Amino acid sequence: MADTLGEDWWKADSSDASDEGEEGKPSEKAAGEKKPRKRKTESVKLAKAKKKKECFIAQEKKDTAEVKGAEKPKRRRKKKNITDALAASEPKPGCAADLQELLHDHYADKRSIIELEELELPDSCFLASNDLSHSLSSYLKEICPKWAKVQKNHAIQKSAVLLIICSSALRTIELIKQLTPFKGEGKVLKLFAKHIKVEEQMKLLAKGVAHIGVGTPGRIKALIEKDGLTLDALKYVVLDWNWRDQKLRRMVDIPEVKADMLKLLETRIVMGCRTGTIKLGLF
Repeated sequence: MADTLGEDWWKADSSDASDEGEEGKPSEKAAGEKKPRKRKTESVKLAKAKKKKECFIAQEKKDTAEVKGAEKPKRRRKKKNITDALAASEPKPGCAADLQELLHDHYADKRSIIELEELELPDSCFLASNDLSHSLSSYLKEICPKWAKVQKNHAIQKSAVLLIICSSALRTIELIKQLTPFKGEGKVLKLFAKHIKVEEQMKLLAKGVAHIGVGTPGRIKALIEKDGLTLDALKYVVLDWNWRDQKLRRMVDIPEVKADMLKLLETRIVMGCRTGTIKLGLF
């Protein structure tokens, strides 16, 4: 009995141990089954952390962009050009004082005091200025009422009695059309550089007697320098002073034209004005 009990007891112990071992296995499996769930939660946490970092980086980028934007210099305001300035103001007719001032300001730092005095124009050389109410023909009739007699007495070749100085070839053609009521039997020459060579104009001046020359200061100056045009018979010089182009610029507002005009006046026109043989008008 003791032996059988002992064996039974040992079997029971072994069976209990085996049961405990079998019970331990499922617990390990259960623990093993829970591990993937922990990984999922960890991956979710990592994803959330990444999103937070991305949001933080994006916010930093926005902040830096705002700082850079704040550091950008302000845009400079556009300077008003001649067109803007003139469009905002009413046009004023030119006068003798305007030409005097232009001559002085242009040569103030280039000439001596004595040379500047030689460029001063006497008031007696100026004709009445256009008050913006005249056409070209009506203005010329006012400043030269005895034109018919003047043109009959003119017989010098390569010269003109009246020079009208303007800013462009198109303006020259326009002014020549406006001369019809005034010119009578007088011959008019167009003196500009566009499509016409200097030599051709010199031939036209040498062929016959021209009474009126209309053109740009650059070409008229070139003809004088090449002896194609003389100033021996010149009595009137009219500057197309008040006319404005599409950009509202006058002849003296265009640097190249202004420079050529002042050089032309220097040739012999200023001297003729000082001696009283040439009269100046601002149209």
